[in-house]
Amino acid sequence: MAKPKRQSAASCPCESGRSLAECCGPIVAGERDAVTAEALMRSRYTAYVIENEAYLLSSWHPSTRPRSVAFEPGQKWLGLTIKSVEAGGEDDDEGVVEFVARFRQGNTAHRMHERSRFSRVLGRWHYVDGEFPD
Repeated sequence: MAKPKRQSAASCPCESGRSLAECCGPIVAGERDAVTAEALMRSRYTAYVIENEAYLLSSWHPSTRPRSVAFEPGQKWLGLTIKSVEAGGEDDDEGVVEFVARFRQGNTAHRMHERSRFSRVLGRWHYVDGEFPD
């Protein structure tokens, strides 16, 4: 009998406290859908960290989806903080997640503060757009 593959114990980049294999990994890989707007936001952050353009595009709302996603050479994502969540639960069709993502570009640290809107389309959560409070 073959040994089962060991799941990665690496921490998920979204800082949920769970492993990548238990958290965003299966969502980004298309093995399961995000069940909440927050889960989708965390998985999209993880997709930026691992530069998975296909997932980012597939999880973008069709009305606002760009043709491609550009990744900045040398950009290193440093962490994610969820500031607030409004609706976006398993029984909702819309939600808002406010977050701060930290990254380094060269020798300079940056932060991106966004209030992202999410919408459920045919049972799947999608990122619609965001506003930048500061």
